[in-house]
Amino acid sequence: MLTFHVGSAPCRQRAVMLSKVLSEQEAVLRDAQIGQLSECKVLSEEDVVELANKCKELLQQEANVTHVRAPVVVVGDTHGQFHDLVEIFKITGPAPDTNYLFLGDYVDRGYYSVETVCMVIALKVRYPSRVVMIRGNHESRQITQV
Repeated sequence: MLTFHVGSAPCRQRAVMLSKVLSEQEAVLRDAQIGQLSECKVLSEEDVVELANKCKELLQQEANVTHVRAPVVVVGDTHGQFHDLVEIFKITGPAPDTNYLFLGDYVDRGYYSVETVCMVIALKVRYPSRVVMIRGNHESRQITQV
């Protein structure tokens, strides 16, 4: 197990608890959303808000310092390059079979920023123990204000 900082047993227990959060009905919903996003089709505003709120709940439950299971695919600075993100998944394998560490900077520059950040969030919500998200400098109010 690759760690960024010394963790404790309660952190590992919390990760196990998070992986069991989804009901079967919610798993089906998340799979449908991931499928829709995989085709580069945007989710409804209602779905995006609900997905973001669910992700927020998960991230608030996680410790500030988290364990990352090895082997892990480290993905950095996608900047809205959705098709590059899809290509990474094709090369490295789908989220339930692969651990992912996303280093932030999900938006900006690319045409598909909304689809990119939604895909990462959907994967985090669907597979919370397999996907780790870190906030990049583009995920701050100062950078994203127009």
